[in-house]
Amino acid sequence: MNLKNKRLSDEAFFKEREEVLAGWPTGKEVDLQEAVDYLKKVPDEKNFAKALELAKRKGITLAQPRAGVPLIDKHIELLNHLSKEGGADLLPSTIDAYSRQNRYDECQVGIDESLKEGRAMMNGFPAVNHGVKGCRQVYESIDKPVQARHGTPDSRLLAEVIHAGGWTSNEGGGISYNVPYAKSVSIEKSLSDWMYCDRLVGFYAEQGIEINREPFGPLTGTLVPPSMAIVTGVIEALLAAEQGVKSITVGYGQCGNLVQDVAAIRALEELTEQYLKEYGYNDVVVTTVFHQWMGGFPEDESKAFGVISFGTATAALAGATKVIVKTPHEAIGIPTKEANAAGIKATKMVLNLLEGQRLPMSKELETEIEIIKAEVKCIMDKTFELGSGDLAVGTVKAFEAGVIDIPFAPSNYNAGKVMPARDNNGAVRYYMTGNIPFTKDIIDFNQSKLGERSEFEKRELSFQMTIDDIFAVGKGKLIGRP
Repeated sequence: MNLKNKRLSDEAFFKEREEVLAGWPTGKEVDLQEAVDYLKKVPDEKNFAKALELAKRKGITLAQPRAGVPLIDKHIELLNHLSKEGGADLLPSTIDAYSRQNRYDECQVGIDESLKEGRAMMNGFPAVNHGVKGCRQVYESIDKPVQARHGTPDSRLLAEVIHAGGWTSNEGGGISYNVPYAKSVSIEKSLSDWMYCDRLVGFYAEQGIEINREPFGPLTGTLVPPSMAIVTGVIEALLAAEQGVKSITVGYGQCGNLVQDVAAIRALEELTEQYLKEYGYNDVVVTTVFHQWMGGFPEDESKAFGVISFGTATAALAGATKVIVKTPHEAIGIPTKEANAAGIKATKMVLNLLEGQRLPMSKELETEIEIIKAEVKCIMDKTFELGSGDLAVGTVKAFEAGVIDIPFAPSNYNAGKVMPARDNNGAVRYYMTGNIPFTKDIIDFNQSKLGERSEFEKRELSFQMTIDDIFAVGKGKLIGRP
């Protein structure tokens, strides 16, 4: 295995850069020194990393939607609507599905068709095809920081283009934008490609430019136990820090039990900071992002607003730095700009009402934080052991061994032996632990919690519970009761 968790040398980085920038004609638009000069002029209020740092200091939660359409003018119109009408604090540019697979020829067809039809014929903004000039046009036409959100195992050219375009955040990582999104990309390949993205951000950091990086916390968005999401965030944060990244936002997707979700965000922030310091990365600013419910949504708009508001309340009470906003059209498909703005408005209202409030520590919350931390420790210890101390090597081997195993992921490199289910209070537990090296105490805890539900519902603990749980929220409940 050539992969090592070691900062890419300038020689290796610049050699790889030549190949990356040759991947599509717009790569020629990226001039690193000119990009440095351009990014130095980005005001603080439009710098993603600085906006998050300020929110963390103030103890407030920022709201960010998801959004993206293929044509530059329409995309600008959409983002300005979400900022001015919706009140978004941070803006996204969701990248289209073709770009995520590096299929830029097909992106071009989609752009041409969108122009011809006069409407969006793609599900996002093809940043690589629009190039540095197009990305700058977007950045210069909006009043808030902008981030690329996507799902790309190989984001190297995309990262080059967006950062040179003035976008000061890139979401994703070698695990979180591979395993939940791709079937046949190896862990070694995606970790290596994302090391390049992180090294690029590290290079900018050396020039005094703050750029934020954000591992994707929800993973498959389907009953992912908190500890598995946190392990992914911690690993991606450590790998990014090694390449010189100074602003990292670790994330988590709402599971639905208030106490467990608050515990997860607090454990996520504490553990990320703890591991970074333990391995000598003392100058990294860690912030958190809470994703509103990522599973099935009710079709009824009023009920959807209920789900959105519940997610927002959890984010605020947990003390997350930002919350990713869903829309009342979630069950139907890609939302209108009006529906998207409505979701942000509902979110902002709840955030304003809960400003300064936190869920107080209780015995239940303390227990939940402890169990999450204990589960994370088991997986992280084994991962480092498998890599003989090298985290990148260990991560590849941990997936091979099923030590890291993400529920319902399509990747051929994921063991797929772990099965989650909700306990009687709706917290997500490990029903089948596969090859995760948990202690007997941890396994017993998960089983006893699931046993309480089994007894209450007077039915066997089985995969049917998991199925029922997957569809429950869409039907108006958290737990899939028979």
